[in-house]
Amino acid sequence: MQGAFGRVPRERIEERPGFRTRLLTLLAIVGPGIIVMVGDNDAGGVATYAQAGQNYGYSLLWVLLLLIPVLIVNQEMVVRLGAVTGVGHARLITERFGRFWGWFSVGDLFLLNFLTIVTEFIGISLAAEHLGVSRYVVVPVAAVVLVAVTASGSFRRWERAMFAFIGASLLLIPLTLMSGPQWGRAAHDFVVPGVQGGASSEAILLIIAIVGTTVAPWQLFFQQSNVIDKRITPRFIGYERADTVIGSFVVVAGAAALIMIADFAARGTAVHGHFTDAAGVADALARHDSVLGVLFAIVLLDASIIGAAAVTLATSYAFGDVFNLRHSLHRSFGEAKQFYASYSLLVLVAAAIVLIPGAPLGLITEAVQALAGLLLPSASVFLLLLCNDTEVLGPWVNPRWLNMLATVTIAVLLMLSGTLMATTLFPAVNVTQLTIWLAIALVTGLLTAAVALRAARRRAPTRQVPVMPQAEKLAWRMPPLALLRPVSWSAGTRLGMMALRGYLVLSALLLLIKAIRLGSS
Repeated sequence: MQGAFGRVPRERIEERPGFRTRLLTLLAIVGPGIIVMVGDNDAGGVATYAQAGQNYGYSLLWVLLLLIPVLIVNQEMVVRLGAVTGVGHARLITERFGRFWGWFSVGDLFLLNFLTIVTEFIGISLAAEHLGVSRYVVVPVAAVVLVAVTASGSFRRWERAMFAFIGASLLLIPLTLMSGPQWGRAAHDFVVPGVQGGASSEAILLIIAIVGTTVAPWQLFFQQSNVIDKRITPRFIGYERADTVIGSFVVVAGAAALIMIADFAARGTAVHGHFTDAAGVADALARHDSVLGVLFAIVLLDASIIGAAAVTLATSYAFGDVFNLRHSLHRSFGEAKQFYASYSLLVLVAAAIVLIPGAPLGLITEAVQALAGLLLPSASVFLLLLCNDTEVLGPWVNPRWLNMLATVTIAVLLMLSGTLMATTLFPAVNVTQLTIWLAIALVTGLLTAAVALRAARRRAPTRQVPVMPQAEKLAWRMPPLALLRPVSWSAGTRLGMMALRGYLVLSALLLLIKAIRLGSS
């Protein structure tokens, strides 16, 4: 097992009890967690956090603090799935829940990811515009770099390249320090919820957008496959959990920095409260000091490249899972032609769309936000079901407390998803009232479900989780998929999945109607 900062020799696996060797092991394993998190602070993330800072100052920092446990809970579950099963997320959904759910999840994921990749190249073109370089130069060069780095046939080279881009994102540190941060105010707004100017429909919608851009469906598919590709086994789950926790704090720190920078750019100027796009923030910073504008444009460019690399790779991993193709960064281009071809095609087509004069880039950006809101709850539901499948995870299934936390998290995401979809499709709706009513429905639903679950537990036998010594647990792996017993859903689970299917189908139809209407206007 090799990583950007070291390797774990197979013959020395049992000889790593000391602090130094543990640190070396962590350095070798660190990667999937940090890359997936930093990749989430992509072009869309930069724009969303900048909008929060420009329109509402520091007052929405508290939202980021609440997202840390959500990120850790979601991504820790895919870490276990990847390390224990050795099977990608898309294939697990297909094999355990049937082709309908597999294709439904992956088909939407492909569309969402492709549109997300287009938005990454929109970010690259905006950064190029501020730096005074033609997008017809920067966008193709970025596309070629992305393909060359990924198709090198070496996982370690790819990971080192990703960490080089992550290193470039550290420009946020001097940029933040040069933006006159108000640390006392930041500390207060991190822990005391509030909204500058009072709660409004626009503020609530922006809070939902922050959640949507920070917790994205592609992250689940990416990290699980990347853990497998890096050959991380249950013995090293603790290290990968640490990698994920570190990444969660890194992504929130970066998001907070962007909010503070955008607040400084707009504070006391006419652009305060009037966000346009990330390039507008760079222009506002340049009015203070041209160096600040350049640094912000470089950060946007770098974030867009990292995001494009991660989202495209997540899509290619899922493509390989669905069609049972070789899909690993350890393989050369000749050994995994279809895997690398799908990656290259996604990058090149997305870059070409951004270069087309008059392309509906605004419609694409809006569709990404709506689709992300649509897919996130369903992706999280499948994740929770898989992590309670004893056939798949054996002794590694979720404990009861984690199921409760994950259920509440999914319920909140479902509420936010419904609000985001409603406001995207029906802009005139009162977001504040809608959110209040959905929150009441959420609390009522959770209480009802808790009562029903308690009653069901009294009648049905409890789940039998294998109990074994730690050494055996660390060595336990999922048997071949063909040997697993079929999934048996309870009546409640079946009813819930039917409701989820109805929600997804209805939302997808409404979104299609909205896209056609916008495209023809």
